Amino acid sequence: MNQSNPPRRRRRAFDWSTAVIALLSGSAALTVYGRDGPAQFFAVLDSDLWLFAAMLPKVLAGCLIGGFVALLLPREQVARWVGHESGMTGLLIAMAFGFILPGGPFTIYPIAGAFLLIGADAGTVVAFIVSWTLIGYTRALVWELPFFGADFVLWRLALALPLPILAGLLARIAVRAGFPVKEPDKKPNLAAGKEP
Repeated sequence: MNQSNPPRRRRRAFDWSTAVIALLSGSAALTVYGRDGPAQFFAVLDSDLWLFAAMLPKVLAGCLIGGFVALLLPREQVARWVGHESGMTGLLIAMAFGFILPGGPFTIYPIAGAFLLIGADAGTVVAFIVSWTLIGYTRALVWELPFFGADFVLWRLALALPLPILAGLLARIAVRAGFPVKEPDKKPNLAAGKEP
């Protein structure tokens, strides 16, 4: 196995989070069926299936982007710039990437997951996501500036600027306090017939 490729971790198709979502969805479906009748139930189901069909290509594209990021970026450099020992510099780099990276959640979350797999620590990934959420420039340019004006956008950005760093520091404290982030398995890829 090539050293630049991250080891793959085995994922279960059905875990506790899937069970909770399935239970909530089933309960909501039964409630609608019992309260509003079969016609309303099938109207909601039809609408949800169309929404699922429209979102599926975006989710698949986001996962492909995350997979390609994990394969293209060298693990050593990612660990050096935004890994466990990167300190405040790593948080600032992650915050800057969150600010400049365009795209929706279907792109950002797979990229964040890929960074976590290839050596970024939880603090920098949290700083990246919070920065994209709070101070991402595309949202400010497309939505906030036309509706609220420059004064509002500048004040909001100025007040939100320290929050990604604070969230990243809190995530690092939480990990050190005993809330570990799952690390990928370090097992060799025997299916390829090669040792790491």
